Amino acid sequence: MAANAQSIILHQYDISPFSEKVRVVLGIKGLDWFACDEPIIMPKPELVALTGGYRKIPVMQIGADIYCDSQSIIRELERRFPSPSIHVGGAGAGWTAGMWSDRVFFQAAVAIIFGGGTALADEAFIKDREKLTGRPFDIEAMKAAAPLMAEQFRAQLGWIEEQLGDGRSFVLGEKPSLADASAFYNLAFVRWTSPNGVKLIESFPGVAAWEKRVAGIGHGNRQEVSREDALDIAKAATSTEAVKADPGEPNGLKPGDRVSVMADDYGRDAITGELVSSSAQHIAIKRNDPRVGDVVVHFPRAGFFVMKS
Repeated sequence: MAANAQSIILHQYDISPFSEKVRVVLGIKGLDWFACDEPIIMPKPELVALTGGYRKIPVMQIGADIYCDSQSIIRELERRFPSPSIHVGGAGAGWTAGMWSDRVFFQAAVAIIFGGGTALADEAFIKDREKLTGRPFDIEAMKAAAPLMAEQFRAQLGWIEEQLGDGRSFVLGEKPSLADASAFYNLAFVRWTSPNGVKLIESFPGVAAWEKRVAGIGHGNRQEVSREDALDIAKAATSTEAVKADPGEPNGLKPGDRVSVMADDYGRDAITGELVSSSAQHIAIKRNDPRVGDVVVHFPRAGFFVMKS
């Protein structure tokens, strides 16, 4: 089956931890999807043509709608494919767990991985990440900090162990949820890259058993699509995002305004376009690129800044 304007296309690479979070959600929902593999480091010309400059992975494409950041991707997957839901016991717990995992837990994992030595950290990768973060990617400093961050990583694992202590199968109960996908990807990233980190994981028997259950969910039905074919799909498609004003918009932004959107942590490339719709949890902007024509690029609000241009 070939990809089309209704297909889920995930711009990703296999060792991307945030892509793994989305892949687990695709598995929970049992969805068909297409992997469009992107380079680990810049340049990423096809991705930038779609996003207008956003370079982080993953990015989801459905036709001419482009969803940046795993939060935006998962929100849209839940909207389009609500059953089975990735929210167990209400959405708030899952989104909160996601923010914890993406910030505190992930930073501890990164320090262990790169402080312990990994083949990922070659010269090209280091230079790329320095441009992405806007600061030195100091491997020696990470090596010095690794023992301290191992304590932090272990503390996060201990919280998961306690949560699972009543015999539940998954973090929020008997069904897998966004909380599981969010916590799991950090363990997967460590397993791919850090033997020392694996020892920490396996020191918690409940966590190790839970990790196997989450891994057993799988990634849904994955197929492949080329970057050029993905761009052709965007070019031929039309966004399905409706123009909609948000009466509660705190800074008075409205459809038609020229705005710039940027991440608040790293990869602060400002993406500029015309506001199409917004809410407390999302903003969608229309932009044009010669290769793909008009596309609508979607971002979350938590973790991103929006400024009138």
